[in-house]
Amino acid sequence: MSLKRKVIITSAVTGAIHTPSMSPHLPVSPEEIAEAAIGAAEAGAAVVHLHARDPKDGRPSQDPRHFEPILEKVTANSDVVINITTGGSPHMTVEERMRPVAAFKPELASLNMGSMNFGLYPMLDRFAEFEHEWERESLEKSRDLVFKNTFADIETILGIGNANGTRFEFECYDISHLNNLAHFHARGLARGPLFVQSVFGLLGGIGAHPEDLMHMRRTADRLLGGDYEWSILGAGRNQMPLATMGAAMGSHVRVGLEDSLWIGPGQLAKSNAEQVSRARVILEALNLEVATPDEAREILQLKGRANVGF
Repeated sequence: MSLKRKVIITSAVTGAIHTPSMSPHLPVSPEEIAEAAIGAAEAGAAVVHLHARDPKDGRPSQDPRHFEPILEKVTANSDVVINITTGGSPHMTVEERMRPVAAFKPELASLNMGSMNFGLYPMLDRFAEFEHEWERESLEKSRDLVFKNTFADIETILGIGNANGTRFEFECYDISHLNNLAHFHARGLARGPLFVQSVFGLLGGIGAHPEDLMHMRRTADRLLGGDYEWSILGAGRNQMPLATMGAAMGSHVRVGLEDSLWIGPGQLAKSNAEQVSRARVILEALNLEVATPDEAREILQLKGRANVGF
C-alpha cells in the first residue's frame, strides 16, 4: 500500500482585505494575531501567513514594530512555519511592503506575481456600518486601485529573499502570473521547488469556477513541469469547495480569516483554528495526511527556524 500524501495547510490569519468591523472574530492586536496563529497551528496548520495591523484602529501595517510581538509569541509557543507577507495592503508602496521580510528574514514570504486591479468595493454592499472611517475609504478607493508589482519590483523582492535564504509562496491570481513566475524561474531568480498559491475569486483576478481551477493547474503543469508544489486559495464562500477540489487533484490548501470570514452560509468563522479543523476533516476524508511543520519544511526545502532573523 502506498503512503498517504502529505498536505500542507496554510492559515492566513488576518490579512489586509477584511476590516475589523466585518467580524468580531478578526484578530487585530498583536496579542490576538499571535493567539490566532498559535491556535491555527494547534489545529493542524503547518504554515501561518502573517500580516500585522496597527492596534489603535486595525489598519494594515508593515511596520516591523507591529510584527515583533507577534513573532516573539508565536515562536515561543509553536514550531509552525512563519510566512510573512510582502503584499501588505494594495494601498502601500512596494518599499513599505518589503520592510518586515527584509528585517526578519523568515523561512517563507508571500509574493504576488504581478500588478493587478484589486476590487474590494463590492463588500460595501454587504457591510453597512464601520467603526473606523478608514475602513469605508479603503474599500471605496479600490474602484480605482492597482496593486503594483512590476517586473522590477518582483526582481527586487526575489533578490532580498534569495540573499536571506527566504523562500516564497508565489501568489498567482491569474494565468499571466504563472507566465511571470515561469519567466523568473527560467532566469534562476525564482528557485524550485516553487510553492505556487493559486488564488481564485478576487475581483481583478481569475474566477472561482471549477474550470478556472483546472485551467490554472494545466497551465502550471505546462509552464513549470514538476518543479512546483501546488496550493489552493479560494476567496470567500469558495474557500472549502475549491480546497476540496484541489486536494483531490494533488494540491496543498490555504484557509484563514484573511481569505474568508465564513465557516458556512451566513455563519462567521469564530477563529482561524475552526477553518483549519474543517480543512483537516476534508483532507482526512480524502485519505490524505496533514503535514507537520517539519514535514512542510522538508517539502518546501526551507532553511529552518534556527536561521531566521527573529
